[in-house]
Amino acid sequence: MNMSFYTAALGAVGQQEKMNVIANNIANVNTDGFRSKNAVFSDLMYYNMRDEQGADTRVKAGSGIAMGRTDTDFSESSMAPTGGNTDFAISGRGFFMLQDPNTQAVSYSRNGKFNMSLRADGFYLVNDNGKLVLDENRNPIRLDEEGIVGGARPGIYTFPVQQGMLNTGNNELTATEKNGEPVLSADAELRQGYLEQSNVNLADEMSKTIECSRAYSYVLKMIQTSDEIEQVINSLR
Repeated sequence: MNMSFYTAALGAVGQQEKMNVIANNIANVNTDGFRSKNAVFSDLMYYNMRDEQGADTRVKAGSGIAMGRTDTDFSESSMAPTGGNTDFAISGRGFFMLQDPNTQAVSYSRNGKFNMSLRADGFYLVNDNGKLVLDENRNPIRLDEEGIVGGARPGIYTFPVQQGMLNTGNNELTATEKNGEPVLSADAELRQGYLEQSNVNLADEMSKTIECSRAYSYVLKMIQTSDEIEQVINSLR
């Protein structure tokens, strides 16, 4: 009975982690450029039953599940006009390239809500976290008091493999070795004076919440039943 207890306990932990992902999606339903996440689970080790050790049989039992990763939904969302000179949206596949002015670390985002920031040598285009927005030549974009200097525009970058990028918080992602080198997107369009909305579907997230809550209650019932059976067995010894 110990195995059924621990399997159910792992199920409860998994459903709690899934609920955390759903809650994060709902919390960002109005965040510009946010990409919704999906929890992906994998089975833990299976073992053979009713046979000698090491033999492979058709009668197997599992030992629970674990959340292996969260996949990001990169599907495009609707755009809202703002009329702002420093607001940009991407139509198509790609990301804005951002650079931390302190560490020079590069990150990516679909959120094009940018601002003007005064630095030692002039005004620059930055995001809400103070990171510099890079152009198509990977240079920070300088501004004057009226707009972008020299016609420079934010570059739109994409990767050979888009899945597997790491979420670093603040609506930003970083690339991994799996993604490959960033390249300029050939089929994306930059739209000034617009912001892309979050692609979170609130109705879908509420359905997932109900499904997750029911699954959580079922595994808790399984834990309770396993514990009751264990107590009965111990009382008979």
